[in-house]
Amino acid sequence: MSWIFIIIFAALMAGFVQGVTGFGSGIVMMIFLPHLLPINQSAGVSTLTMVIANVMLVWKYRKHLDWQKIIAPFLIYACMALSSLYLSSFFASNHLKILLGLLLIVLSIYYAVMNIRSISIKAIPLWIMVIFSLISGFFNGMFGIGGPLMALYFLTNSKSKENYLSNIQTFFLMDTFLMTTVRFSSGILTFSNLKYIAVGIVGAVLDTILANHLVGHLNIKLMKLFIYIFIGLSGLYYLISSI
Repeated sequence: MSWIFIIIFAALMAGFVQGVTGFGSGIVMMIFLPHLLPINQSAGVSTLTMVIANVMLVWKYRKHLDWQKIIAPFLIYACMALSSLYLSSFFASNHLKILLGLLLIVLSIYYAVMNIRSISIKAIPLWIMVIFSLISGFFNGMFGIGGPLMALYFLTNSKSKENYLSNIQTFFLMDTFLMTTVRFSSGILTFSNLKYIAVGIVGAVLDTILANHLVGHLNIKLMKLFIYIFIGLSGLYYLISSI
């Protein structure tokens, strides 16, 4: 029964990070889930954990959706994600953990620097969008972590906060339906994984709500920095333990 405590703790942290930063739940879930499940199953469970919160946000901001900004990035992203999902079955478990560790470390450094220096990007050209979509799709198929670069793309390419939230949440809901269908049809996910997903959804929803209430009372910049450091240390752990 110890898995219940791990899932709840992971989902609570993921919900809190999602509530504070607006994304990143998949990154946090993938810190903990590989201790319980193979990495390809962990990615599927991680993706579905936030699905209810995702649906709620899509519905809430549906009037601000701009389909034209979603279709091209999603097609590129989805093709790469499906390809990397297929390729993941040929990687040994320790090799996948090395890749996951490196990804977490790079993301940690990237967001820590962005946070400390308060860097913002005003525009992203078309060719950068293609690169972002390919990289995000690759790591989504491997680990269920496709959010960071796509969040940056939509943030710089949206007319308002509501437009940003509508576009990115719709993008990830489409991704969830596509990748979950493929993972179940290919046998990566099975009905035995539903218990992890159900417990995770409860924890994630509760803590997302809590984070939204607390966000006005926290030093958000400092909290984000601590979160990014924790992600980097977790990546270092996976890297060292797999070498």
